[in-house]
Amino acid sequence: MSDQLIWVIVGMGIVTYIPRMLPLVLFHTNHLHPRIQGILKNVPYAILGALIFPGVLTINPESYLYGGIGAAAAFIAAWLNLNVIVVVLSSIFVLYGYTFL
Repeated sequence: MSDQLIWVIVGMGIVTYIPRMLPLVLFHTNHLHPRIQGILKNVPYAILGALIFPGVLTINPESYLYGGIGAAAAFIAAWLNLNVIVVVLSSIFVLYGYTFL
């Protein structure tokens, strides 16, 4: 392996480590403000929506209804504050059932 490749790998490791380390250094107390806790609690759902929404529009080019039904199931499950895995699985099971109709 060349020295340049080793330095690239070390650099990528440092860049990956910094965002993981900063919250521990900046928020070293065990108590966060309730407003910040509320914001951080909703981050997984926001990321899930950002990742899934483009797929909703392109899942079935002949029918946007298929993607809409899956998105509605995921939205309802997220609205009920279910776990992120349950949100994804509920959408999958609803679409699985819809394919038999």
